[in-house]
Amino acid sequence: MENNMESEKKSLNFIEAIIKEDIESNKNGGRVHLRFPPEPNGYLHIGHAKSICLNFGLAEEYGGKCNLRFDDTNPVKEDVEYVDSIKEDIKWLGFKWDGEPKYASDYFGKLYEWAVKLIKEGKAYVDDQPQELISEQRGVPTRPGIESPYRNRSVEENLDLFERMKKGEFEDGSKVLRAKIDMSSPNMHMRDPIMYRILHAEHHRTGNEWCIYPMYDWAHGQSDYIEGITHSLCTLEFEIHRPLYDWFLDQIVEGDYRPRQIEFARLNLSYTVMSKRKLLQLVEEGIVNGWDDPRMPTISGLRRRGYTPESIRNFADRIGVAKRDNVIDVGLLEFSVREHLNKITDRMMAVLNPVKLIITNYPEGKVEDVELINNPEDENSASRKVPFSKVVYIERDDFMENPPKKFFRLGPGREVRLKGAYIVKCEDYKKDENGNITEIYCTYDPETKSGSGVSRKVKGTLHWVSAEHAINAEVRLYDRLFKDEDPAGHKDVDFKEFLNPESLKILKDCKLEPSLADAEPGDKFQFQRIGYFCVDKDSKPGNLVFNRTVPLRDSWAKKSK
Repeated sequence: MENNMESEKKSLNFIEAIIKEDIESNKNGGRVHLRFPPEPNGYLHIGHAKSICLNFGLAEEYGGKCNLRFDDTNPVKEDVEYVDSIKEDIKWLGFKWDGEPKYASDYFGKLYEWAVKLIKEGKAYVDDQPQELISEQRGVPTRPGIESPYRNRSVEENLDLFERMKKGEFEDGSKVLRAKIDMSSPNMHMRDPIMYRILHAEHHRTGNEWCIYPMYDWAHGQSDYIEGITHSLCTLEFEIHRPLYDWFLDQIVEGDYRPRQIEFARLNLSYTVMSKRKLLQLVEEGIVNGWDDPRMPTISGLRRRGYTPESIRNFADRIGVAKRDNVIDVGLLEFSVREHLNKITDRMMAVLNPVKLIITNYPEGKVEDVELINNPEDENSASRKVPFSKVVYIERDDFMENPPKKFFRLGPGREVRLKGAYIVKCEDYKKDENGNITEIYCTYDPETKSGSGVSRKVKGTLHWVSAEHAINAEVRLYDRLFKDEDPAGHKDVDFKEFLNPESLKILKDCKLEPSLADAEPGDKFQFQRIGYFCVDKDSKPGNLVFNRTVPLRDSWAKKSK
């Protein structure tokens, strides 16, 4: 029995195995302290959500801590707007960072002190060459690079120049501080990497106090060390940076404590671009309506579209943690939200492309209530009453003049059930001068009301809305932003060439059941037989706006077949 229980336990991923081993060996005193270190130069996307769930989730799992630390070392691209949005996204996902948010800028003074220490030890120098030439001199991994002519400046001269850089005496790009490591290393990141560059730009937190700013590789590991981070999780592109991470730590570490960098595969999602640079391009060129456009893979966009934090966390758990890059089908993300919304949303009736159905033998002026269960997936779900009358709206696609054999909806002489109400039979219909159906005429069988015990059955059941009681709404049908599985993966082709022209359709005259009149932004529903929808932030009383989150089924899977 015990062996069976063990086999049922979830196996540890490789990061969990490392943490477990470190705890058991009492490394760093057995502590578990992680961090999530976003750069505040854009909104977070679904790839960051995976990292958030991983870092904060591991801290929860092992009774540790997780810091939120902003890597704010480039004032040219950073903004307080991004800082605020990142905080909101993490809270919305259901996580709480340890203490107050941290900033790399909190450590500018200490980083400068350590840089001076390296200069005094002959391990850093000021280079007057432009960054383009420095990159060129690094060469290729198979041949040694070319040493800078300034590499052997005296300690005194380097200290003087570095202090003057700090005081703002030199122009942007005129000098940099480089670590003196190994210009023949096969790892290009070890070939005298740049530690500081000059940027005369106002910082969102430090103002104009600094005009030299540390590079990521210099700020990253040292910030980890200052904060007592034990496990520094990075995506795979930083694996080649790890020797430099360790080298910098070697210069400053005192005592037994030392952070460890561990790399994992980033999230690559089909039909999606994950580059913040490309996402910013979509925003700035007006291709989407801001960072929170529901077509964007940003957390704020997914939230506005109607995704739930639970669905994103479930998705992150499903895809797990890998050591190699791969591409995850976006359909799995859509399945995760569909699965969760199915459990929590009330079923409502909405007609998006309405046509009138008139029940000719229904009493004039009569209105009766039909009772419908809000959510059949919830055993504790309540029911609601929906008004039914002589004239209702149904979906235009639910009627065909000449229906094929397997069309189980409405057509001349055919019968269907109006959900929760009666069986109706189509007797006639009316068309306008353009051949469009404008009215459908039916008779109803008063003995067939749902719940009456009458056993007569029909194959089709349609949703509907009473015309007299319907409320109007705008419905935005969002779809995938790109029609190609890998829009950014084509050489010499702009990723924007693969934009999906049908990623947004706006329907203005939709008819909803009256119980939705008081729906508020963020409320989520299943529109029966159609999909899952969320009230948009643009919505106001009397002017409702709904976003489609996902259809009831994966329509893209059908297209691919």
